Amino acid sequence: MKAIIIEDEKLSADHLATLLKKVDSSITIIATFDSVKKSVEEFKKGLKADLLFVDVHLADGISFDIFSKISIDTPVIFTTAYNEYAIKAFKINSVDYLLKPIGVEDLGAAVEKFKKLNGANQTAVLDNISNAYQGINKQFKNRFIVKIGDTISSIKTEDILHFVSEDGMVLLVTENNKRYVIDYTLDNLETLISPDIFFRINRKVLINISSVQKVSSYFNSRLKINSSTLKDEDSVVSRERVNDFKHWLDK
Repeated sequence: MKAIIIEDEKLSADHLATLLKKVDSSITIIATFDSVKKSVEEFKKGLKADLLFVDVHLADGISFDIFSKISIDTPVIFTTAYNEYAIKAFKINSVDYLLKPIGVEDLGAAVEKFKKLNGANQTAVLDNISNAYQGINKQFKNRFIVKIGDTISSIKTEDILHFVSEDGMVLLVTENNKRYVIDYTLDNLETLISPDIFFRINRKVLINISSVQKVSSYFNSRLKINSSTLKDEDSVVSRERVNDFKHWLDK
């Protein structure tokens, strides 16, 4: 099987090539490109492969530009260093990807999946990932309107400590534990606010990273955030979210 790597970081390209040898010895890397321009030039010359590994961001732009300039019916595995929200968008649009740093098991699974890909579906796949990219780069909400008696006020998103679901309502909480009812669900909010700033630690709470000053181990492999504005039961990071929470803190 002939493969091409399109990646602007040489170390990443070399790492991927090394892993591919472990995953499938029949795969031969016939070319490596680091830009949209070079890729388009070579494909126009008639270069063909059985499989492409393509980084989303390249030295001179976005890799989707390659496919908008020329017609390619070769299966593509995209690689990305995007955050959790972006990966969610890729999944929703049924597009495969490899999250950097790339692991052997994920690479092997992706290769097997694309071996089965029908070339006739490639156009739809590329359309889907392009749509996902547009969603990834949307503008996040900068402020929320709240009602205080007969007055309407605007609160900056950066000033919100957390959102919490209580008694069928979602509350926006600011300093001094000021709480305002808002007309959004937590599921809605996850798509409206930046995932770099807010994380859903459990089914009831979306917390601002600036509110996370200290985290302690908690029983049953969970974590607990020290917070003066969250109830004890609401400040616990659920077990299934612990790993993602740690990655979020470590960005």
